[in-house]
Formats: sequence, C-alpha cells, structure tokens
Amino acid sequence: MDPLLSVQNLTTVFDVPGRPVVAVDNVSFEIRQGETLGLVGESGSGKSVTAFSILQLLQPPGRVAGGRVLFQGRDLLALPEQEVRKVRGAGIGLVFQEPMAALNPVMRVGAQISEALIVHGLAGKKEARERAIELLRAVRITDPDKRVDDYPHQLSGGMRQRVMIAVALACRPPLVIADEPTTALDVTVQAQILELLREMKEQFDVSLLLITHDLGVIAETADRVAVMYAGRIVEAGAVRDIFRKPLHPYTQGLLASIPGEGDGKRLHAIEGVVPNLAQLPAGCTFAPRCPYRTEASTTAVPALVEIEPGHSVRCYLHSDKAESPMTIGLAPTR
Repeated sequence: MDPLLSVQNLTTVFDVPGRPVVAVDNVSFEIRQGETLGLVGESGSGKSVTAFSILQLLQPPGRVAGGRVLFQGRDLLALPEQEVRKVRGAGIGLVFQEPMAALNPVMRVGAQISEALIVHGLAGKKEARERAIELLRAVRITDPDKRVDDYPHQLSGGMRQRVMIAVALACRPPLVIADEPTTALDVTVQAQILELLREMKEQFDVSLLLITHDLGVIAETADRVAVMYAGRIVEAGAVRDIFRKPLHPYTQGLLASIPGEGDGKRLHAIEGVVPNLAQLPAGCTFAPRCPYRTEASTTAVPALVEIEPGHSVRCYLHSDKAESPMTIGLAPTR
C-alpha cells in the first residue's frame, strides 16, 4: 500500500539579507494510513517549518526550495494555490500550537467549525451548525448546544484546543497535523488533550503527524518517531526502538533529560545550544555539543543510513554498521 503522505527531500529556505538560511534541509519521511508519526526536537529545529511547508502556508521570506510532498499520490508543491486550498481542511487538518491566536476572536466557535464544512461544500448552513454541535460533543465540550455560540475568549485554554481539534476534524480529513498541541496547557489538561487525540484518531480513522519537543508525549502517542536537529532528521524509527536503543548522541541526550529517574536527582542537560541556522558549523551540526565527536564529524555531513530494519541514523559513530544508505527513507518496516 502506498503511503498516505510521502515527504521527499524537502528543503525550505528563508531569503534574508546576506544569503538564504536553510531551515529544513533535505527532509524525508512517510506516513501510512492509521499511523502516528512523531516529529520531535528542540525549538528552532525546523519542525513547524516542515509542517507549514507541507501545506504551503509559509510567509515570505520563507519558501520551499526543493523536494516533493506527495499526498494521496499528488505532489502538493506542484499544485496551484486554488487546488492546495481544497486539500487544507478537507484532506489535511491542522491543529495549531496556540488556539487563541489561530481562532478568530470575533467569530463564534460554532461558526468557525461550520465554516470549514461550508467552504468545502460538505454541508449547508443549518446542517453545518448541527455538525458543529456534534463535533463539540465528540471532543468532550460540555453543553455543546450552548457553547456552540460562545466566542473563543469565553472558553478555557483546554476548551479552545478542543475546538481547534473539532475544526481540524470537521471535514473528516485522512491526515491531521498537530503542531505542539499541548505546549500552552497545564499538565492535567495536556494529558486530557493527548487522550482525546488518541480517541479521535481511532474514531475518525485518521493518520497523525504529531510535532512536539516532548519525548514523553511521543512515547504515549506515536508509532514511529523522527528526531530533528538544526533542520535535518538525525534519527528515525519505531518508538520502541528509539527508546530502547537510541543511536544518535542527540537522541540519547533528549531521553536522558526526561525527568522521572528519582526524587532529588540532578536533571541531565545537553551542553551548549542549538546553532544559529545562518551560521551552521561544518560537518555534523550537532558536533559542537557532542561528547563523541570525531574529526570526520567536523568536516562533512554524515549520511542518513539504516542501521537496523526501520531504524536509521545520521552519525559517523554508526556509519560502519550501516545496512544501506537512506535516500528517500524513513518508511516503516514492512
């Protein structure tokens, strides 16, 4: 079966004074029907830019400089804007990080859900309102018959995020991209939203691209994970494999920094900071922070290679163990 979404060698740049800054560098991954792929990394690693590139939502000076984004067999990057608009919402739903910024503050939440159905010609005004109430009920908003007429500011942060999920699911798209959907919420509400996403995934039979900086979220939600650093994917594989046997020093550092090893123990931290994309170091971009760096690490960018079936890494420490080079890569093991 062909993948639902196939991102192939995606490169995105920002045309700033001086020279173009590469924010997403030759990124490739696949998502199949019914699965969840987690895209994880620190802030500034290129996760959200990847999502906006897929949907052609980049604003100048950002632009996609190369690659292909095949969704249900069609290259979204080759389609005219009018055709891409038909895909947004109806084909690919999007849950934003901050719902208060994404929702229209002067439009009732029910009308915002209904709008997606009406724009795509899936329902008339009356039917769309009824459907909006059903969706609010599905995402566990109490008194949906009343809340449908509320404005975003009348809802709590968790309720606004539930509305965003309802908007994303309104047209029953086969794929939903959730960009840091729990970041602005407290811990209790985060758990509720993650559970809701899992339930909605099953109920609506959707695939999910989950973007987050939190490996704990990935462990609870995703089937596979791709780890990004400075615009590149540095490791990818099944969640169980990544957590059981992380290969890249960056992935190891992320896992070691997760709290929970016992009270009073000092948290581990990755030394240094994410590099400035306009001044990336030569070779492996993680080399300045890596305790295992070699001379090769500082001279040339390592290739993304498959070490074990379905588990690939971009690191010279494992290059001699590679089974095969990953040119398009990151497909799940069949």
